[in-house]
Amino acid sequence: QVQLVESGGGLVQAGGSLRLSCVASGSIFSIFSIYDMSWYRQGPGKQRELVATKTSGGTTNYADSVKGRFTISRDNAKNTVYLQMNSLKPEDTAVYYCNALRAGLNAWGQGTQVTVSS
Repeated sequence: QVQLVESGGGLVQAGGSLRLSCVASGSIFSIFSIYDMSWYRQGPGKQRELVATKTSGGTTNYADSVKGRFTISRDNAKNTVYLQMNSLKPEDTAVYYCNALRAGLNAWGQGTQVTVSS
């Protein structure tokens, strides 16, 4: 069974910080390090968008809207990917989803809500 479970969302004031976590479980993740891991988000009335990616090779990419504020990291020993979000803005309000990608697998978590109040 493939499972990605996000946590760490919540309500925060503008300028605040949150750290999201996503734990991957299931036999297919026995070698977690081979997967490209990403965070996506979907705001109210918006399409899902890519926020950040940490590839299996260590390459990191960010959406322009979060560069300098968000940091993606991963702990392969714990099958976990993180998203540190600083200087949060109301426009960061969204459901944040974890994604694991490799040939033959495209898995999603259930999402965690982040709400930033002004």
